[in-house]
Amino acid sequence: MNKLNRREFIGAAAGAGLALQQAPVRPSRPNVIFILADDMGYGDLSSYGRPDYKTPVLDSMAGEGIRFTDAYAAAAVCTPTRVSFHTGRYPQRLPIGLQEPLSDANDTLGIPVEHPTISSLLKANDYETILIGKYHLGNDPKFNPLKHGFTEFFGIVGAGESYFTHKNTQGVMDLFDGERPVEMDGYLTDLFTDRAIQFIRRNRTRPFYMSLHYNAPHWPWEGPGDRASAAPCAVTTGGSAEIYGEMVKSMDRGIGRVLQALRDRGLERNTLIIFTSDNGGERYSNVWPFAFEKTFLWEGGIRVPAIARWPGVIMGNRTTPQSAITMDWTATILATTGAKANPTYPLDGIDLMKVLTGEQAPIERNLFWRNANYDAARIGNWKYLIENATEHLFDLSKDLGEKFDVKEKEPAAFARVKAAYDAWNKQVLPRAAAPRGGGTARGGAGARGTAPETGTGQRGPVQQGQAATARGGGQAVPCGRGAAARGEQD
Repeated sequence: MNKLNRREFIGAAAGAGLALQQAPVRPSRPNVIFILADDMGYGDLSSYGRPDYKTPVLDSMAGEGIRFTDAYAAAAVCTPTRVSFHTGRYPQRLPIGLQEPLSDANDTLGIPVEHPTISSLLKANDYETILIGKYHLGNDPKFNPLKHGFTEFFGIVGAGESYFTHKNTQGVMDLFDGERPVEMDGYLTDLFTDRAIQFIRRNRTRPFYMSLHYNAPHWPWEGPGDRASAAPCAVTTGGSAEIYGEMVKSMDRGIGRVLQALRDRGLERNTLIIFTSDNGGERYSNVWPFAFEKTFLWEGGIRVPAIARWPGVIMGNRTTPQSAITMDWTATILATTGAKANPTYPLDGIDLMKVLTGEQAPIERNLFWRNANYDAARIGNWKYLIENATEHLFDLSKDLGEKFDVKEKEPAAFARVKAAYDAWNKQVLPRAAAPRGGGTARGGAGARGTAPETGTGQRGPVQQGQAATARGGGQAVPCGRGAAARGEQD
């Protein structure tokens, strides 16, 4: 039986170095920086097992704060996860949350202006609010971040842009300062870092909330030292593990510069920083020990790194097994800053601050996912998955690679988790009419994040430190021409 009682949870927490702590004294209105990576796999930081490059800044953040082993994105692609973060709700509650992802050519969908967002709620609570980086929640000007509570916006609107030309998958310039498209020289990761530092250095009388949403290490595979090509990007060709590493290291260095700017301004102990990714990785990403990749609801597509740091409030050098999902960060930030959610749009996320500080032991969660091709739930350590109309049950406490279906062996657990998923599924919008694909694992036996079939009908996990293999059967898709056929994966 996998449901842990309170004593077992406390014991597990203590075993993970999370003995319960007294409530720390913390500022009531701290600054908040939420850093979101794009397409970063679970094992793409050296503190999470990446062997071929180092990420010293984020590793240091983990050492100075708390690192999650069981953090999830709310979806396996970009747009719905971002819907979840900005609204604090499951993406399936909004039509745009059913886009997997939102096409750069789609100018009809976005978050409705009347829907509250984390930025509008914090702005109403007298916070300065800025979004720097990738938005991907509406292409029409009426969906611009400035319409949703951000007082400033510097970044890209679409799915994937060249790091040098700043053109999107339609070949259109997509870098904005507010509502105005701008042309400037520079590598996007550096431009976003520079703007974040400029913002931090200002004199101010109010606390600030910064969403720093890097587009790294999303394709195109362009490191900071690479020469920009004529085409905006190529989705499934080019790149290398080395270039991917340079992209991640560039972001890591940028975050280090942001942290230094906080220190220089004396803001470090009054700033909560959260780092995570919008979905699992792909192509050159390391998803070990999980199966599959971005777009799939197997663990490799949704399990992500997550780190929280707040000197003097969150004790350092701690790891937690607490299950967490994207909209929990929304709820945590709102509660920590004293902002109130709109009861007409109740949050699906929960406030995790007491877990972060060690005042509370990890709690069991019911988490749900659904996309065009898959259904999934995690309740305790049970993972429920529907693929090609076939239901599975996995015990994640013993089987992180989701290789051994225990549906027949554990009928009571299967019935309980299935019932919970079915009840949730009735509360959200129905599936979009047209799925993106046939629901099968692209690349067949060599699908990314897995080894070839073992001969037993079970998927074999990749070895520790092994990066994802190239997409089987992938075709070169220039961003300006054929990306829509691939779904403009974000």
